[in-house]
Amino acid sequence: MVVTTATASQLEFIDLIVQYLTENGVMDAARLYESPFTDISQQGPEALFLPARVTEMVRVLDEIRARAVA
Repeated sequence: MVVTTATASQLEFIDLIVQYLTENGVMDAARLYESPFTDISQQGPEALFLPARVTEMVRVLDEIRARAVA
């Protein structure tokens, strides 16, 4: 198991995703590049996370959407 430490900005970004999903059920990955997410990082998640993590975020959001539609 790999243990990583998240920065305050990363935690805030992830918390916004959780809040959005809680309120709306699904989230288009394009929202990661809009406010309130860009209020934390104007460049989007790539400025906060490694590319593999961003890819994983998008994959999870797509999977949640697919399951909600099914």
